[in-house]
Amino acid sequence: MKGNDEFGCLDNPITSEGKPPNPRRPSFGLQSPTTDGVLKPCKKSLVRHPSLQVKSKALDIAIGNGYEVENRGAEFTPIIRSGAWADIGFRTRMEDVYLRIDDFTHDFGLKKCADAPNAFYGVFDGHGGKHAADFACYHLPRFIVEDQNFPEEIERVVASAFLQTDTAFAEACALDSALASGATALAALVLGRMLVVANVGDCRAVLCRRGKAIEMSRDHKPNCNRERKRIEALGGSVYDGYLNGQLNVARALGDWHIEGMKDANGGPLSAEPELMTADLTEEDEFLIIGCDGLWDVFRSQNAVDFARRRLQEHNDPAICSKDLVDEALKRKSEDNLTVVVVCFQSNPPPNLVAPRARVRRSFSAEGLRELQSVLDGLGN
Repeated sequence: MKGNDEFGCLDNPITSEGKPPNPRRPSFGLQSPTTDGVLKPCKKSLVRHPSLQVKSKALDIAIGNGYEVENRGAEFTPIIRSGAWADIGFRTRMEDVYLRIDDFTHDFGLKKCADAPNAFYGVFDGHGGKHAADFACYHLPRFIVEDQNFPEEIERVVASAFLQTDTAFAEACALDSALASGATALAALVLGRMLVVANVGDCRAVLCRRGKAIEMSRDHKPNCNRERKRIEALGGSVYDGYLNGQLNVARALGDWHIEGMKDANGGPLSAEPELMTADLTEEDEFLIIGCDGLWDVFRSQNAVDFARRRLQEHNDPAICSKDLVDEALKRKSEDNLTVVVVCFQSNPPPNLVAPRARVRRSFSAEGLRELQSVLDGLGN
């Protein structure tokens, strides 16, 4: 799928403007469209969640094989190119949604961003229906860019937007019970040369740094030690790898209809994202974002190796996304499949060939004489 801005789900459709449709709503903090057709949020919708405590961490990457990138790329400016592909796979219905915006300064009419790369990418994997995924796809980026502290306090703004989206969806479900569903969500923003990834659930983002896979998110599975401790501390339990015996993720948006998961005071199912950030350098080649259907059959390094070979062949992130989906289907992934590939360079990834060690072998005059004497002795 090509183009600058894109919303996709089953069969990879896009709207005429490349924007997601407004999911069902009578009211959840949004007013009616203005004369220019743009939905304007009420002030109430931009109030920070009162319980927000951002837990983010800067990515501390230890590069092996002698790579030294810490002090390199200070002047690097990424050249953004992206593509995406989605497939229903072996499921009976499609519940994945993705958003691909290479220039949201233009899309959202932003004036506060510098004249530098400003991109937003999201993958939303629905369960129990796709209403939560549609809702998050439409509202999450708006809560981010319409926050008065964007982009200066980007990590706090993004974390707040996830919680605001979850709360707004609860309000929507209270008005229409047919919306009841849940979704895992991963958002990646590129601001200048800064990469910010926020995740709830088991979608995953993997950065390719000169051929090395750098995981920019952590899968939130109930049986992970950190998640299990958090769940049990909040009155939940993990049974056979499932949260309260019902969900196979520890964090998600929505699912307000499932008893014992969430309430006004919190609950074992969290909508608070984990954030990772990195300053992009000339060593960074591309980012893969995929739902769990991809990672069920690909390890992170395996996906990077596969995508890297494909990009070296055709240098097209859209075709590369389809290549990954097609390969996942060949490997018998049993889930919906959605992949977004974001390239940071105009050229394809370079070949990485380890230089052969040069070993000089020489004989001294004395050594040659000794060798000659040995050979002479063998001849006699």
